[in-house]
Amino acid sequence: MKLQVVPLPHFPLSTKLQPNFNFASSRPRTRAMVSNLNGPAHMDRFVHVANKVADAAGDVIRQYFRSKFDILQKDDLSPVTIADQSAEEAMVSIIFNNFPSHAVYGEEKGWRCKQDSADYVWVLDPIDGTKSFITGKPLFGTLIALLHNSTPILGIIDQPVLRERWVGIAGETTTLNGKQVSTRACSNLSQAYLYTTSPHLFSGDAEEAFIRVRDKVKIPLYGCDCYAYALLSSGFVDLVVESGLKPYDFLALIPVIEGAGGVITDWKGQKLRWEASPLSIATSFNVAAAGDKHIHQQTIDSLEWK
Repeated sequence: MKLQVVPLPHFPLSTKLQPNFNFASSRPRTRAMVSNLNGPAHMDRFVHVANKVADAAGDVIRQYFRSKFDILQKDDLSPVTIADQSAEEAMVSIIFNNFPSHAVYGEEKGWRCKQDSADYVWVLDPIDGTKSFITGKPLFGTLIALLHNSTPILGIIDQPVLRERWVGIAGETTTLNGKQVSTRACSNLSQAYLYTTSPHLFSGDAEEAFIRVRDKVKIPLYGCDCYAYALLSSGFVDLVVESGLKPYDFLALIPVIEGAGGVITDWKGQKLRWEASPLSIATSFNVAAAGDKHIHQQTIDSLEWK
């Protein structure tokens, strides 16, 4: 099946979303809990600002993509570039201009807030897949999550070069460039197409657990970072299994995958949860996401993670 790339309209920061392409107005409301908690008007505004945040990151990232720039090394030996840093600053600026009482936790600079706590926290990864970005491969993404009392209520996966944007909202159907998407049925692990970023990112018991799953699937594939989860949400792959993800790597994925009909948990089958605060440490998580609940359970059983 060939993936169709749908152009994403660009919304300049100085303008509002146009009436003929409004992410918020096209979304069916399916869960009263979300509306009662935040209010329809609040959710529409959150989505509107989140799209502006994604636009701002994309503007920065496209300037540097396949250009010459210095590559720095962080303490954990992962690479970082001026594109990562500048994109995060652009994102944070828009959030605080619109929601000064909210907090931000970004990959590059961690916690930022005027107070020591906040009910709403934006968790940002300006470039998830920096190694792909610096090698010119357009399969990285910008991740934007909005947490309310530590629960993800909004998530965006944005690919700024291909101009594809998946938007997930708790209790609603996920969209790709404004059109609803869904995962595909695949009830047997032996028929599943599996993605992971790299087999070299597993070690010790985690490597053995991954191999148990890899050996049971139909096709193992590598190298998409967060874009693999976007493909899963659109029904092109069936399973993503990864180890050592940080909160900013997966929190945005939760509303997107669940809103498309999929399942995303840790390797024990438990919900992924992380509380952001000034003292929070971005600890590592093992993540399993599937488009079908049956192969998700088969994956958890095969991982045998205790």
